[in-house]
Amino acid sequence: MKTSDFYFDLPEELIAQHPLKDREKSRLLVLDKENGDIEHKVFSDIIDYLEEGDCLVLNNTRVIPARLLGQRENTGGKVEFLLLNNIEGDQWETLVKPGKKARVGDVIEFGDGILKGEVLDIKEGGTRVVKFIYKGIFQEILDQLGEMPLPPYITAQLEDRERYQTVYSKKEGSAAAPTAGLHFTKDLLDKIEKKGIQIAYVTLHVGLGTFRPVKVDDVNEHKMHSEFFEVSEETAGIINKVKENGGRIISVGTTSTRTLESATDEEGKVKECSGWTEIFIYPGYEFKVIDGLITNFHLPESTLIMLVSALTGKESILNAYKVAVDEKYRFFSFGDAMLII
Repeated sequence: MKTSDFYFDLPEELIAQHPLKDREKSRLLVLDKENGDIEHKVFSDIIDYLEEGDCLVLNNTRVIPARLLGQRENTGGKVEFLLLNNIEGDQWETLVKPGKKARVGDVIEFGDGILKGEVLDIKEGGTRVVKFIYKGIFQEILDQLGEMPLPPYITAQLEDRERYQTVYSKKEGSAAAPTAGLHFTKDLLDKIEKKGIQIAYVTLHVGLGTFRPVKVDDVNEHKMHSEFFEVSEETAGIINKVKENGGRIISVGTTSTRTLESATDEEGKVKECSGWTEIFIYPGYEFKVIDGLITNFHLPESTLIMLVSALTGKESILNAYKVAVDEKYRFFSFGDAMLII
């Protein structure tokens, strides 16, 4: 299976640069995973496709202002940091641009020295292990100095930081938003619960993979990035009970999907657990727990389009994407949504 098998033509003007003012007014393409039939709806219509006894699983991670602009202490050269994973304490795995200005032992200053970062190590793939030095509370300093790490295909300024957060975001640690969840409002979630649909939360802190393309020709040779996830005893219990009662598990986003599939045993039971996952889902993968997926429209040749193709088939997804392009759906993080069910 080749990476190029997942390519499609996308006009640049269809890449959404701004979120809609009303989250739930995004368009919704509904794809029948069995026969490939397509319907065109508005996101708020999603409640019509959820049934009493189903369970909606949301990723409650919260994006931190992980983009820091600084300069080398000894030369003044400009350096950009993107915080990816909190390794332990004040040590972070960090993406650095330009990398040649961040050698082991170098110290980078941010905000006139309010925050400093010392490069401790260079990992495989070029990311840096950085120890931050500061006085006070790190998160408060990050809120003061950091910027929201919007994907590179979004060039417009984001006026409201909260618009790059889900309304249910809670646990800080992501370098990017779980964008499928951006379409939900608190009112819509209330309506879903009142219909008798369970809502469960998992956590996966979105990291490096969001910013890295697949660079190998053979999909099987791609090494997936590692991200921290957590599934509580409560969430595992809710999902297992829904499955036992014949309800469906509808995952909101590829991050929730990867979390659930990482936490599920071969018998289909979700376990309370936490840790790091490198699960790579592409066609041929047998899903252990999810029955449906709410997702955005993804980049060509990305691990994300490979994941959604695993659920309904590559040809079905590429056809749906062609329809979405023809119908001028909005693509990527601030774009429209797809329901595969």
